Amino acid sequence: MNAQRKDVGEYWSRNISIIVPCLIVWALVSLGAGILFAPLLNGIQLGGYPLGFWFAQQGAIYVFIVLIFFYAWRMNKLDREFDVDEQ
Repeated sequence: MNAQRKDVGEYWSRNISIIVPCLIVWALVSLGAGILFAPLLNGIQLGGYPLGFWFAQQGAIYVFIVLIFFYAWRMNKLDREFDVDEQ
């Protein structure tokens, strides 16, 4: 039973080590690029629009989609490693 608890603890520790960087990227893109750093980024044009505006309207959505696929890929890999995958 103790070995199983250690495995569960290791699994969740590794899970959190995947979640935290994803949340940091999410916060930097949504709050940072879309709001806080928008005045600095607006000097750069992307498709005819200021970069800060682009991140607030479209870029954040693209980053979120990439984060979803990255998280799913890493969790599938982690699940296989700990033999808790669905296959």
